[in-house]
Amino acid sequence: MQRFGAHLRSHFLLDERLCFLNHGSFGACPKSVLDAQTAWRVEMERDPIRFLVRTLPGLLRTQAEELGSFLGARGQDIAFVENATTGVNAVLRSLPFQAGDEILVLSHVYPAVDNTVMALAERYGCRVVRAELPVPLHTPKQVIESVEAKLSSRTRIAVLDHVTSFSGAVLPVAELVTVCRANGTPVLVDGAHAPGMLDLNLDAIGADYYVGNCHKWLWAPKGCAFLHVAEARQDGLNPTVISLRQLESYPHSFDWTGTKDPSAYLALRAGLDFHAWLGPDAVRSYNHDLVVAGTESIASALGWELPVSAEMTGSIRALRIPGKEDATREDANALHDYLADVHHIEALVQPFEGLWLRASAQVYNDRGDFAALLAALQSWQERQAG
Repeated sequence: MQRFGAHLRSHFLLDERLCFLNHGSFGACPKSVLDAQTAWRVEMERDPIRFLVRTLPGLLRTQAEELGSFLGARGQDIAFVENATTGVNAVLRSLPFQAGDEILVLSHVYPAVDNTVMALAERYGCRVVRAELPVPLHTPKQVIESVEAKLSSRTRIAVLDHVTSFSGAVLPVAELVTVCRANGTPVLVDGAHAPGMLDLNLDAIGADYYVGNCHKWLWAPKGCAFLHVAEARQDGLNPTVISLRQLESYPHSFDWTGTKDPSAYLALRAGLDFHAWLGPDAVRSYNHDLVVAGTESIASALGWELPVSAEMTGSIRALRIPGKEDATREDANALHDYLADVHHIEALVQPFEGLWLRASAQVYNDRGDFAALLAALQSWQERQAG
């Protein structure tokens, strides 16, 4: 029996009618992890005061140590946050920007991060500088040259994606950190998709700040993410919500930002166990090969463009639809809803310098899912032509 594929869907709560090719947006939590989360909730409610006040702080630090071991980092440099966007906000809103500072982002920056950067630039009189990623994107060198060309003596921070959201490009962040450090520029890496998709070693990457989601490719419940901060950058870093432990040093000030359900953080251990059971290397290899083969079959059949090379692809990959250069959000929604409502296929569709369709590959997917997507897209094209 093949190790991965449709038979693994029994470990998830996915609707049996759904062809789910959008793991990259919010993930899909295994039943075993949901069971662990429920167990933590029950434990909390058995004695809420003891659990939240006396037990939880130690549990969070233990989880941070375990996550750090997986990520190639020290647990004391890791704080838990609800999502990568929260971590980005904590970093950027803690920095003392001044008028004239430049904030460097990529042209493929995630919209939530872009909104944060734009809001801060407006507040402090900063300038947002965009390093353009060429399309098609074939080599890491293209990214490095683009970023290097936009650095200046005024660059206060570079906010760089590890895996771009729309296009799915895996970027050479370690090399980019080196380039920025030579310019005296600190780096915040938006690694929303990287944990579990890529083989990470945060200490080797060397970024000043790194945020990542655990609910996407690392099987944790939704609402589990982390912020990793180099020791030299921890002073003055505040969580987005100032609360009771604010006077304590990082990461303890992040461990309590008010009353909330911590079970997503505590169930991360079960997600790591599920990942280990599948085999991290095997998962990465299977997902990469499947998404490359699946998208290439669609591109070949429909004449669509593959904007990112297979060598720079992880577990998600986008196709760009020709003849849709002026596509709007309404156009994207129409295609998405057609796939979802008519064919029960979930894939991400975005207007971005045209119309892009992004597919994810996860261990519960197989070639049949991509064949179903191709058939649905051929049907959509026929409707468009008619």
